[in-house]
Amino acid sequence: MNEWEAIVRTIAALVAGGAIGLERSYHGRAAGLRTYALVSFGSALLVAGGQYELFSSRDSGEVTRIIQGIVTGIGFLGAGVIVKEGFSVRGLTTAASIWCAAAIGIVLGAGSYWMGFASTIVTLVALTILRRIEDRLPSQTFVHFEVGFRRTSTMNEERLRELIRQYGFTISEFAYRLDSGSQTLEYRGVMWSNAPARLHEVELGLLALPDVLHFRMLRDPMRTCIARPSRRNLLPFATFGRRP
Repeated sequence: MNEWEAIVRTIAALVAGGAIGLERSYHGRAAGLRTYALVSFGSALLVAGGQYELFSSRDSGEVTRIIQGIVTGIGFLGAGVIVKEGFSVRGLTTAASIWCAAAIGIVLGAGSYWMGFASTIVTLVALTILRRIEDRLPSQTFVHFEVGFRRTSTMNEERLRELIRQYGFTISEFAYRLDSGSQTLEYRGVMWSNAPARLHEVELGLLALPDVLHFRMLRDPMRTCIARPSRRNLLPFATFGRRP
């Protein structure tokens, strides 16, 4: 392999990584066009350099050690884009796609153009088409809730469970808390449903109860099966209530 061949491989990797980065930038992710292009370019540069004369080594295992170093380094970069916000964990898809971009760069750096560009297309399909399929799949949504009543006019647990059940939700975890200062009894727990769109009906039902002082509901994306939450559900929490 000559110098020009190494340059062509790295440019091909830059283009392939940039194509994946464009999709991530379009969806507002922290790692976008430049990050993906540089990850793929750097991976290809190291592999192509290992096959050329930059490392001036006759050891046939040189390229293998370079690839191992790339995989280790990408692990740290992927961990940096994973963020936990409350019950939500964001960045897992971005971290996985960064790892794929590095792998594509390695393949292109090794001179396998067809495999590299085919892998780029497959990755783009996974990020775009599978996103649409995922959004259309039915989901089982878990919601953390907190409801506060006056101590003198508290709804008991069975009545609250029955109220929640009317809207298609089932309470799976339940806890009590008494605030002696404000004389408020709070119920906290987790409820789930296969019809998450009815959460608004739960809100209206609680607002209609005169004894409810306040309540809070928070979807738990970590325990949402199959489908991920929509953009409108990424708020940290929603609080509704009345002043005592």
